[in-house]
Amino acid sequence: MRIVVALGGNALLTRGERPDADIQEANVCRAVAALAPLAVEHELVVTHGNGPQVGVLALQSASDPRLTTPYPFDVLGAQTQGMIGYWLLQALQNRLPGRQVAAIVNQTLVSAADPAFDQPTKFVGEVYPEAEARRLAAERGWTVRADGRGWRRVVGSPRPERVVETPLIRALLRLGAVVVCAGGGGVPVVRDERGELRGVEAVVDKDLTSAVLAEALDADALLVLTDVPAVMRDFGTPRQAAIHRETPAGLRQLDLPAGSMGPKVEAVCRFVELTGGMAAIGALENVTAILAGTSGTLVTPSGRYDGPAAAGADS
Repeated sequence: MRIVVALGGNALLTRGERPDADIQEANVCRAVAALAPLAVEHELVVTHGNGPQVGVLALQSASDPRLTTPYPFDVLGAQTQGMIGYWLLQALQNRLPGRQVAAIVNQTLVSAADPAFDQPTKFVGEVYPEAEARRLAAERGWTVRADGRGWRRVVGSPRPERVVETPLIRALLRLGAVVVCAGGGGVPVVRDERGELRGVEAVVDKDLTSAVLAEALDADALLVLTDVPAVMRDFGTPRQAAIHRETPAGLRQLDLPAGSMGPKVEAVCRFVELTGGMAAIGALENVTAILAGTSGTLVTPSGRYDGPAAAGADS
């Protein structure tokens, strides 16, 4: 099978952890330990989030008195792709001796007319107490919103249209490489009136980009890995229950927050609807069980899933 795995921010930092390099490297090694068995048997593409990391770099940039203006988000996104890609590259090489691994910086094409530029919903950066978040918002011109029990900065998140380097990723897969790409949803770019690409101030949702990429690569499966075991029906109520198998139509009936689970559900629904393949949402540590069909929320056109052999044959 050809599998695209989208790692959530919890692969690098869990809530409350300091964003120190050694902590993140240790978390990456644990994530790769869970992913390595997939790479042994299947073609593997790994994407990743960058919310906490891009927030740290944005704060550093905004606080640097040597800079006339802070670095824009497209540049910060490229920086995090290099940093996180390096950690994943090295950990995968150490776990898969003799296997070629490539970590590349990607651009993601978005529309300059996307209304998301004026309606920020994408969480970036660290979690703050409400009072501190509001203070930082006043000082730095941020938009902040509640995220669970804490508060975080939000920025515009335009819809991804295409990963610019898709042909290169496809070529690397043909060579047998594990590919780390589309970090943080890819560096957001638009095409100007001359047909040239330029970066824009935004953060693209990595799960939606992963779905676009998985579709373009003719992937058999898209696995969106996070810190919860499954999508929950009636989340936060006494009727809360995990959804184990569902159709895209069934998932779309749920009322889910735009800044967290909503894009994940939209990503898996889009992939299944457009390709007829299998997609899933679940916990990183359960990734092999998710592919086997014994964990997570599994999404297929019919709502049935009989394991990776059947999924590969169907596609």
